[in-house]
Amino acid sequence: MNKPVVIHWFRKGLRLHDNPALLSALEKVGESHYELRPVFILDPWFVKHARVGPNRWRFLIQSLQDLDNNLKKIGSRLFVVKGSPLEGFKKLFKEWNVKKLTFEVDIEPYAKIRDEEIKQLAEKHSVTVITKVSHTIYDLEQVFKANGNKAPLTYVKFQSVVAKFGTPEKALDAPGNLPKQCQTLLLSEDYNVPLLEEMRVDLTGLGKELFPGGESEALIRLNKYMNQQEWVCKFSKPDTSPNSIEPSTTVLSPYLKFGCLSSRLMYHRIHDVIAGRKHTSPPTSLTGQLLWREFYYTCGAYVPNFDRMEGNPICKQIPWKKDPEDKHYLAWKDGKTGYPFIDAIMTQLRTEGWIHHLARHAVACFLTRGDLWVSWELGQQVFEELLLDADWSLNAGNWMWLSASAFFHQYFRVYSPIAFGKKTDKHGDYIKKYLPVLKKFPSEYIYEPWKAPLSVQQKAGCIIGKDYPKRIVEHEIAVKENLAKMKEAYQGHKEEGPEKEIAKRKKAPSKDSSPKITKFLKKK
Repeated sequence: MNKPVVIHWFRKGLRLHDNPALLSALEKVGESHYELRPVFILDPWFVKHARVGPNRWRFLIQSLQDLDNNLKKIGSRLFVVKGSPLEGFKKLFKEWNVKKLTFEVDIEPYAKIRDEEIKQLAEKHSVTVITKVSHTIYDLEQVFKANGNKAPLTYVKFQSVVAKFGTPEKALDAPGNLPKQCQTLLLSEDYNVPLLEEMRVDLTGLGKELFPGGESEALIRLNKYMNQQEWVCKFSKPDTSPNSIEPSTTVLSPYLKFGCLSSRLMYHRIHDVIAGRKHTSPPTSLTGQLLWREFYYTCGAYVPNFDRMEGNPICKQIPWKKDPEDKHYLAWKDGKTGYPFIDAIMTQLRTEGWIHHLARHAVACFLTRGDLWVSWELGQQVFEELLLDADWSLNAGNWMWLSASAFFHQYFRVYSPIAFGKKTDKHGDYIKKYLPVLKKFPSEYIYEPWKAPLSVQQKAGCIIGKDYPKRIVEHEIAVKENLAKMKEAYQGHKEEGPEKEIAKRKKAPSKDSSPKITKFLKKK
């Protein structure tokens, strides 16, 4: 008989620190001298069909390599198993003499179904299953129950609910060295972390590595920013720049998405820094950003069909264009709208896998209610593919918000594709970085190159309509037409279900942005 094995199943939560499910596996190991085998399952079907771009694949592989290295330091290793989770565990339960399985709770609909299947399979094989909450600060089921068995549908309501729970529990330490008799014995190379080149994914468009994946890098970045006490205390998201040459925020979101960094650890590190000092507050503070994440996670967990219009009780049914071959949609996706600020953002997204939150606001508004009248569902798909931090709940929630389909209803507040960028980058340095074809354009024309006289275009070596696209719509006309459509959609929308709760709060102050940027949200 093989030595009894306990498996910790990594999915998200790709870290050793603050990992209660992993610690549960180790408790059993310590008591019964079981061998610990940490597993990550790489499903070939997912690799082939998932909407994941090359930059995020690289981030994942780096995160797995870092996790494997950190496990080796404590006497274990990572086993990457190829196949579907159901197929993989059927094989492992039989071949490895598994007695216990631990993993982190996942709230996404597909994950809930998958995890239930694995629990049933484990029961058939007499494998004990233990799950723990650690991807979020709060237990979302408790939030749901505390709000009368429904998701809180405004940020303020969410705050009032979680305030009842008091201070979140402290993050747990990473495990130390395993007892020798519990260390991993199976060293087969069949389970090694694959190289990116071995993944058989399209690496076309793989950009420069700016944000290496993994827990080690996550902790380095966290420490870097937490050492800047004044910056942390004064942080206010609307005051950061969407078009700075270097990121004006922490770029910790990809590490939170993959669970390389514990949100609980980040929460308490922030509060250690700001304790006893004057500081900003939610929703705009750093803590406020973590609470936005929790808010959308809760909605995603308990609002049906949260990532789509159909069957979604909180989403306004607006008659967007939904053709994935729509020329305006494709121009937006490829960064060829003729609006340099929009195109620069989409170019950064495609090449680097990250864009500032306010840049996401600008391009999302432009695609939907601002200029192109294209469905937020199509925009959501592009972000899902290209963002390093593409997170199911946050992606859907933000797209509904920015298209004024749910959560935010002041549809007449439109981000100008011209004025908004000028606020923080008057001379267009960001545009020139990501659209070098425009780098010789004078500042007065960099946001509106179609206004440049032909002589100026010739001198800059860029003819509009030839070297850089003409604008695909006239913003000043499109925005008026779309506002009329939004007004009609709102008047014709029949409120029902959870949407009624939001309707009661239409007069509440918007949390979309601070008063400081309001004037830049108006049409030019």
